[in-house]
Order: sequence, then C-alpha cells, then structure tokens
Amino acid sequence: MDLRKLKTLIELVQESGIAELEVTEGEERVRITRTVNAPPPMMHYAQPMPAAVAMPPQPAPAVGAAAAPTPAATPAPVPPAEPAGHPVKSPMVGTFYRSATPGAKPFVDVGSTVAVGDTICIIEAMKLMNEIESDKAGVVKAILADNGQAVEYGQALIVIE
Repeated sequence: MDLRKLKTLIELVQESGIAELEVTEGEERVRITRTVNAPPPMMHYAQPMPAAVAMPPQPAPAVGAAAAPTPAATPAPVPPAEPAGHPVKSPMVGTFYRSATPGAKPFVDVGSTVAVGDTICIIEAMKLMNEIESDKAGVVKAILADNGQAVEYGQALIVIE
C-alpha cells in the first residue's frame, strides 16, 4: 500500500469521526485508530432527582411470634454456555453474515469441515465486507451468531472442534 493511500485513509478517519478503520489488500493490512472524545453531557435533559422520603420505623415482631416467610429469591438467568471447542472470535464490531449475498449458500454449516484460511463468515463494518477466515482446522460444532446480527469485538462467532 503506497503512502498516498495511507494519507487518504488517515484523512478519511479524521473527517468521518470514526474511531477505527482496518483495510486489507492482499497480504497487506492496515489498521488506523484514533481516540474519540466522549460527547459533552446533555445538561438540558437532566431531570432533578426526587427527594428521599423518610419511612416510619417498623415495629419489632413480638417475642414468640412466627416470622413471616420471605419469598425465595429468583436466580438470575444464566447465559447459555459456549460449546466446548475453539471459538473463532470477531476481530471487529459489525454485522455478521453467514453468506456472501442474501439467499446464497452459507460459507459453513454445523458439521462442515474447515481448513485454516477458509472463509467462514463475513462481518460488514462501515459498508466494507470483511471475510473472516478460520484460524483452526476442524469441524464446525456451533454457529453462535444469527445472520444479520450485530456483533462486538471479541465475541465468539463460530466454534470449531
């Protein structure tokens, strides 16, 4: 990648206000990041906090009185466990796609055999389609993201066993 392209990409990042841009051309890969200042607080939308209301003290239960049963606490929902195996994680924030075009055959399905370097999905970020390649050979055990779902950096997408 030549210096003019790099300079153009840097200017694009500065002008657009984006925080990160990654471009791959063949074997070359460039990632440009910048710190983004947090937006100023929206003071004109702030609502006043209600004043605390004093509650009268509760009388102590009489000696020998049966204590009222307390409702059992409901356990917090447990997120589903990730299947055992090697997770292929998202290298960026974007939208997950299983195939190259809508209606096309997915790159992989559960049970598909993949080799290192095989394209297993696409993540769209800023109108750029980024092919995600398998970093391990094996069999696809699970696909953890839905087609068209927004994914985060580091989120497990596919599990290979």
